[in-house]
Amino acid sequence: MKLSCVIVDDSSIQRMIINKLVTNHQNLNLIGEFSNAVETKNFLSYNNVDLVFLDVEMPILNGFDFLDTLKTKPQVIFITSKPEYAVKAFDYEATDYIQKPINATRFDAAVKRALNKQLLLIEAPIENSEHIFIKSNLKKLKVFTSRIK
Repeated sequence: MKLSCVIVDDSSIQRMIINKLVTNHQNLNLIGEFSNAVETKNFLSYNNVDLVFLDVEMPILNGFDFLDTLKTKPQVIFITSKPEYAVKAFDYEATDYIQKPINATRFDAAVKRALNKQLLLIEAPIENSEHIFIKSNLKKLKVFTSRIK
């Protein structure tokens, strides 16, 4: 399985480092790279993405404020130099939190966590559920299983 992903970081050097890690990972498909959250928000309004590698401190709109603007939230791996944002990141249901400087082993562990989380979403049994949620046009729709034929 490949996760489609985007990189959001105001530092071109950090984007380059993350880009190299992403492109060298067999389970990731990079579909966008952005220097700010506003560009990313515009892109996500027309494109589905499974995973966002997101910096916190950026001009115009920080990482948390960016997530607040999204109707449907993809998985997020925060990559930032500030450890003090970790608790808040998990309040936002982050898949993982990597502190800069990034190392490949830690990056791979975070991606593995994202892949496992995605598999759980796909393989969750629905036979005893009254409803399921499906992704459609960047929105989650509630579908009652009794209406599925």
